[in-house]
Amino acid sequence: MFPLRTMALGALLLPVAAFANDPYSYAQPDEVRVSHLDLQLKLDFAQRQLDGQATLTLDWKNPKATNLVLDTRDLNISSVESVDASGKTAALKYALAPRDKQLGSKLTIQTPQRPHEVRIVYTTSPAASGLQWLPPAQTADKKQPFMFSQSESIHARSWVPLQDSPAIRFTYDAHVAAPQDTRVAMSAPNDPKHPLNGDFSFSQTHPIPSYLLAIAAGDLDVRETGPRSAVYAEPSVVGKAAHEFEDTEKMIATAEKLYGPYRWGRYDILVLPPSFPYGGMENPNMTFATPTVLVGDKSLVSLVAHELAHSWSGNLVTAASWRDIWLNEGVTTYVQGRITEALYGTRQADEEALLDIHTLQKEIGSMPANSQRLAPKPGAVDADDSLSDVAYTKGSWFLRTLEQRFGRDTFDNYLKSYFNHFAFQSITTEQMLSFLKPNLIDKYPGKMSWADVQDWVYGTGIPKNAPIPDSPRFDTIDKERSAFLAGTLTADKLDAKDWNTQEWMYFLNGLPDVPPLDKIQAIDAAWHLTGTPNAEIGMRWYVHAIAAGDKSVWPAAAEHMTRIGRLYLTLPVYAAFSKTPDGLAYAEQVYAKAKDGYHPLTQQAVETLFAKAKARHH
Repeated sequence: MFPLRTMALGALLLPVAAFANDPYSYAQPDEVRVSHLDLQLKLDFAQRQLDGQATLTLDWKNPKATNLVLDTRDLNISSVESVDASGKTAALKYALAPRDKQLGSKLTIQTPQRPHEVRIVYTTSPAASGLQWLPPAQTADKKQPFMFSQSESIHARSWVPLQDSPAIRFTYDAHVAAPQDTRVAMSAPNDPKHPLNGDFSFSQTHPIPSYLLAIAAGDLDVRETGPRSAVYAEPSVVGKAAHEFEDTEKMIATAEKLYGPYRWGRYDILVLPPSFPYGGMENPNMTFATPTVLVGDKSLVSLVAHELAHSWSGNLVTAASWRDIWLNEGVTTYVQGRITEALYGTRQADEEALLDIHTLQKEIGSMPANSQRLAPKPGAVDADDSLSDVAYTKGSWFLRTLEQRFGRDTFDNYLKSYFNHFAFQSITTEQMLSFLKPNLIDKYPGKMSWADVQDWVYGTGIPKNAPIPDSPRFDTIDKERSAFLAGTLTADKLDAKDWNTQEWMYFLNGLPDVPPLDKIQAIDAAWHLTGTPNAEIGMRWYVHAIAAGDKSVWPAAAEHMTRIGRLYLTLPVYAAFSKTPDGLAYAEQVYAKAKDGYHPLTQQAVETLFAKAKARHH
């Protein structure tokens, strides 16, 4: 997913069995594992539900086991039955436990005969946490309803009864019935020429974890961008998206040259409606992406580099638990940087890394100690909360350190061997370290001590010797910003004509939290940031201009907030307005008009922010 934003060695080499039971799943994989899912789904937009039938192929690990335990959340179970080799079925007794707020409801199925397959007939809830049903108002073209899933971290259980843990991988086949003229896409190879006949079939032949199970359906057009890639988006968006992502094939080829073959066949990108509250999601074969990266100059396509990189780190080699999620996100952010550097140059790659590093440096000291560790002590961090800047930025920073210490060629060869060794497996931090020690640390002695490795993985904060990339452009921007704020350089003399998106982000990030009003007005007069179509620049600009008291930007800020549903780019502007009673009243008026176009998660976040602001003002 694109970011929203010390032990002794003996303790490191724990056997896999020590991590067999995921604290965020009721599944008992040491008893039985699901190896294949056969899924029959019918889309019901009017009822906002899926009518489902899930047939699970079972690999019994314990010959004495008598129960199959699955994860569910808010599913209405109609029937459960066993299926023998000849297709004969028999009803099975089952019990659905009371709902746990985080984990959902444990489904225990009595299986004294340990059948080869179990079939569950069910319907989803309109409020399923992993499915979002958008009315036409929440789409770009506002013509047809739209539905998409977001299974990470533990939301697959809200639309399929399964073993919802990243440690358990399965293949799947799916058959989906949809309304005519609706295109369905899933996290499997998709056919860009598939007729819109309401009858879709998919087959994922590589074993994947449950959080990568994905589906979307709506008014989707397709543009092919290469021999194995295409862009899917609403008709009014697809042309712009195809232009922005025209380098997709080059990205795949670049990653293959570095880390070995792309093993998934096709790599397609689905651009979701504007209400999508996240940046991107690395669903196999079909990345789900925010439309906010479509700025026309490819300056934000690192999101695609990130999600593509997951095809090696995350989808191919998967963290076995949410506690180990840095193995997905940290390694991926490092690989993303390498793809970006190869295609768009060292300058952009280093600037993106520095923006992340500065954000983490600013935030990490205020985090709880356990949240500062790449591998937190078990049980103290919620599954969703594990996806923090620590996993992404500290994780990638650790790999940049390894690259610097051992040399790029040596580290590239190591990383390629790591992906090959653990391909299509789910692993723990300890398994990764047990491979790292003999194959890199011990193989090239004197480059990096094992104590340094442990400090990165199990220590709090950032190690003191962490390398920080140089950016002459950022250094120049620091000097110009200081001179501008001191009054010795006027806004129109800033050397900003050729600044890219990252450089504008850096300039704005470094302004005072409450800049002088005259400085804000001078920047806008010279560089016309109000009304920018670039959401990354716009979010930072409006936050500072509102804080400075420039009411002339309010209408443009309102347009930004209404147009964009991505939480990371919208919520800070609401927060800036909410710091004064007048601003809060204005933000509430904007929200009243924009609300119907927002994702439920965005609605919840804005309303929570308003409640806290009102409490402060009263």
